[in-house]
Amino acid sequence: SSGGGGSAGGATAVSVIRLTGPRSHDALRALLVKPGQSLADVKMPKNRMASLRTLWDPTSSSNVDIFNDDAEDGQRALQYKPDQLDSSLILTFAGPRSFTGEDVVEIHCHGSRAVVRGILDTLSHSTLVTAYGLRPADRGEFTQRAYGRGKLDLTEVEALADLITADTSLQRKQALRQFDGRLSRLYEGWRTELTKSLAHAEAVIDFGDDEDLDADDVDDIHNEGDGGLGVWGNVIPRVNDLTDRMNRHLSDSMRGEITRDGLRICIVGPPNAGKSSFLNLLSNRDAAIVSPVAGTTRDIVEVTLDLGGVRCMVSDTAGVREEGSTDDIIEVEGIKRARRAASEAHVIVCMVDATDIENGMTAIRDILEDANDESIPTRKNQQVVFVKNKVDLLAAAAEAGEMKLNDSSLGNETFEISCETNNGIDSLINSLTETVVSRVSSGEDANGSLEVEEEGAVITRARHRRHVEAAADALGRFSTLSGQGYMALDMAAEELRLAASELGRITGAIDVEDVLDVLFSDFCIGK
Repeated sequence: SSGGGGSAGGATAVSVIRLTGPRSHDALRALLVKPGQSLADVKMPKNRMASLRTLWDPTSSSNVDIFNDDAEDGQRALQYKPDQLDSSLILTFAGPRSFTGEDVVEIHCHGSRAVVRGILDTLSHSTLVTAYGLRPADRGEFTQRAYGRGKLDLTEVEALADLITADTSLQRKQALRQFDGRLSRLYEGWRTELTKSLAHAEAVIDFGDDEDLDADDVDDIHNEGDGGLGVWGNVIPRVNDLTDRMNRHLSDSMRGEITRDGLRICIVGPPNAGKSSFLNLLSNRDAAIVSPVAGTTRDIVEVTLDLGGVRCMVSDTAGVREEGSTDDIIEVEGIKRARRAASEAHVIVCMVDATDIENGMTAIRDILEDANDESIPTRKNQQVVFVKNKVDLLAAAAEAGEMKLNDSSLGNETFEISCETNNGIDSLINSLTETVVSRVSSGEDANGSLEVEEEGAVITRARHRRHVEAAADALGRFSTLSGQGYMALDMAAEELRLAASELGRITGAIDVEDVLDVLFSDFCIGK
């Protein structure tokens, strides 16, 4: 059942109850038997055409058993007086032209708890369970049956899960691109190329010089390092080209995973710089406590926002100080968590008090040094935005002689804002939105090469990346072994087989039972 009328939700206008399996149409027929009618007299809706029908409860007519109705006994049908369940829109699908590949029924009923519960209770009644073998579906079982019957491959199942949980427009678009099969076609295309190359290797291994290879495999191509034996024909150039394509696919700055999982933004700065005030302005609500007392925020306060269609997790952190400048154990722990949040962020917003820039930059110096250290894996492609807050206090601070200005450590582009007057806030939010959108948009990859996506296919899960990396590594080893002639032929062929196997695991063609158990458990009931 889908919709708010189920046990966990409130009332909605419409709920959908789905049945799948070889007897699903028969179970629907039992709900369509009108008073004074028999099962044999029911006219079923046409497949794939919506039909408005009245549903009846066959279990409520205690003195008549329609499932054992004798067609010659007209009195039995006349005595049948069931209770009405609902007036619903009915859709039927005949397998294999259905989502699951089986016969499917969709009951679009009114969404009140009474209606939904009445229909579900009727379908769960022992009479219908015995007659048609009905039972409640497990989580994700409809999709699991679709996968089992070849209606979806594993990447398409994952795309469907992403589409169901999509929060932003970019997540929706990415899930739909993957659901239409383009990622599957990319990986299966690569796997097919490797299979052809492997067939060549196995032919040479099994038959040697007696094997009549295809013309494509015996072109006179000189391969450096193979001793002039020409063992691999033109397989090496094809595999090298495929390796390059895999490496370009991997050099995508993790755009697909960030779009799916969300981009992390961390606001850091010294105590009382206005970080919590900025978070509240971003989220348009009082997400964090704001007070003039320095060090109000002691823990991570996180809100989820949609910036330009990108799901962003924005973290407000405890004010950071130079190491050893405080003995407060709670504040020390808060600073540790702030540094950890900054290390995991894709974008760091460094905020300082405009009237005390020098001390502010000193406090976050270690965070900035780490952000510029590309040897730290989590810091690669990390972006830093500099913000001077409280510019509305500059004039008063200058008159009082309390200005501490040293802009030399700030970045080239620094935003001047006031969370009190909202001055510069729109400009900062617009720039931050452009930053996060560019982080997940196609274009130049980390190496400066253009457009790493093939037909819009991007890596969306760590599982995909792990298998593509393993396949690329195997092809790298093949490149070395293939230059050693017949002596290494078996080992080189095994690397091709390993690479093809890794790609097959992405789409579910090979050994994915452990992945399926986790994936289908994340689906809702009825999907």
